[in-house]
Amino acid sequence: MNDFDFLIGTWDVANRWRADFLDADSAWEEFPAVSRVSRHFDGGASFDEIDFPTKGFGGLTLRLFDREREQWSLYWSSRRTGVLFPPVVGRFEGGRGVFEGEDTHDGKPVRVRFVWSGTEPGQAPRWEQFFSLDGGTGWIQNWTMDFTRRP
Repeated sequence: MNDFDFLIGTWDVANRWRADFLDADSAWEEFPAVSRVSRHFDGGASFDEIDFPTKGFGGLTLRLFDREREQWSLYWSSRRTGVLFPPVVGRFEGGRGVFEGEDTHDGKPVRVRFVWSGTEPGQAPRWEQFFSLDGGTGWIQNWTMDFTRRP
C-alpha cells in the first residue's frame, strides 16, 4: 500500500517526449519540470502537482490504492483541460510498477502503459509512458521523466 512513498517530496524532472506521440520515428523534445508529491490515507493515496515552466502548463496525478484488489489506479489531469483522464491500473513487483488502461489520443483509441522504475532507496525514479494502437501487441514509448530529488 505504500508503494509510492519513494516519491514523497519535491523533485526536478527531466522530461523527454516525442513530437508525435503516435509516431515512433518522431523527434524527441527535452524540457524541465518541478513536481511536488504528498502522501495521504496512510500510504493508500498519493498526490502530485507538476509544473512544466517552459511549456506553460501543469497537471496533477492522483494515485489510489484498492486494498481489496491490491492494485493502484492512477488518474491524470492537465491544467489546460481540467479533465480527469481515464485511469491506468496496476501494481508494483520487485521495485517496478506497471499500469495500463484505455484512452484516446488525437481521436484514436490507444492502450496506455505507465512504467515506474528506480523506486528502491538510493535509486533515481523514472516514469515512462507508452501507447499501443493495436491493443497492446506493439508499444511506442513517447514520454520519459527522470526525477532528481531537491534538497
